[in-house]
Amino acid sequence: MSHAPRLPAVVGLPLAVVAGVAIPLQGRINGALGQRLDDGLAAALVSFGTGLVLMIAISLLLPRGRAGLRELVPAVRERRFPRIYLAAGTIGALFVFSQSLTIGLLGVALFTVAAVMGQTISGLAVDRSGIGPGGKRAITPMRIIGVVLTVASVAWAVSPRLEGTGTTAALILPLLLPVAAGILMSFQQAMNGTTAVHYGTPITATLMNFISGSALLLAAWLLKAAVAGFGEPLPGEWWYYLRGPMGCVFIGISALLVRTLGVLLTGLGMIAGQLLGSLALDLLFPTPGTVVVFATIAGPVLTLGAIMLTTLPWKRRSLLFHG
Repeated sequence: MSHAPRLPAVVGLPLAVVAGVAIPLQGRINGALGQRLDDGLAAALVSFGTGLVLMIAISLLLPRGRAGLRELVPAVRERRFPRIYLAAGTIGALFVFSQSLTIGLLGVALFTVAAVMGQTISGLAVDRSGIGPGGKRAITPMRIIGVVLTVASVAWAVSPRLEGTGTTAALILPLLLPVAAGILMSFQQAMNGTTAVHYGTPITATLMNFISGSALLLAAWLLKAAVAGFGEPLPGEWWYYLRGPMGCVFIGISALLVRTLGVLLTGLGMIAGQLLGSLALDLLFPTPGTVVVFATIAGPVLTLGAIMLTTLPWKRRSLLFHG
C-alpha cells in the first residue's frame, strides 16, 4: 500500500492557518455569486462544479493523480476503509445547505460561532476514537482548555456583529443546524485523511469529495429548479469561479495535514486562519456595516494562543482519557 506524505508539525500547523485564511474569501465570493444568480444553491453547485472540473484535470494530468486513480478501485474493492468514506464530500454540501438555510436568520457571526463549537468538540472525539489516519490522540486537559479558549476567542472576535440576531429562544432550533454541520466537518476531515493514505495522494481524496458533493447539490438544485424555475444566467466575470479551485486546495491540504496534526489541531489552525482572513478582508475590502474593533483583532490572536496551548505536552499520569 502506498502512503501519502507526512508533514512535520512545524510546517503543517502554519500551513493549516494559511489554508484557513482563504475560507472567508471563499464565502465572500460565493455570497456575491449567490446574489448575482439570485440562488444560493446554484452558486454552491457552480463552486463545486468548477472544483470538480479542475480536480478531474489534475487527476488525469499529474502522475500522482493518475497513480491515485489506479489505487481507487483496489482500495474500495479490498475495503481498506469503510465505503461510506467515499461520500465525505456530501458533508461539505450539507454545510453549504446549512449556510443557505440559517445565515439569513442567524447572521454570519452567530453561524460561525455555532459551527466552530461543533467542529472543535467533535475534533476532540474524532481524535480520541482514532478515526483519522493519525491514530488515537488522548483527550488531555490542555486540549480541552484549547477547545474552550478557541470557541471563546471566536465568539469574542465576532461579538460586534452579534447584535440584532434575535431572541435566544427563537434561535435555539436554527443554531442546531450549524452546530451539527460543524460536528460533521471533523468527521469529513478524518475520512479524507484516511482515504488519502490509501490512495497514496490527497488528490484522489479531493476528487472524490467533489464528485459526491456535486452529485448531491445537482440533485437538490434540479429539484428546486423543477419547483421554482431557473435563476439568473451565469456571470461572465472570471473571479466568480475562484471558489471551486480554492476549495480544491483547502480540502487537499486538510486531507494531508490530519495525518500529522490530527483532526482537532488541523481544525483549530484553519479556524485561526479563518479569523485572520476575515480581519484582513474587513480591513482591506470592507463591506457595508463592517465593524473592526479591539475584539475583532484580539480574537484571532487569542485563537493562536489556544492552538499553542493545545500542542503543549501533558504528563501521562495526568491524562483524562487515554487510549
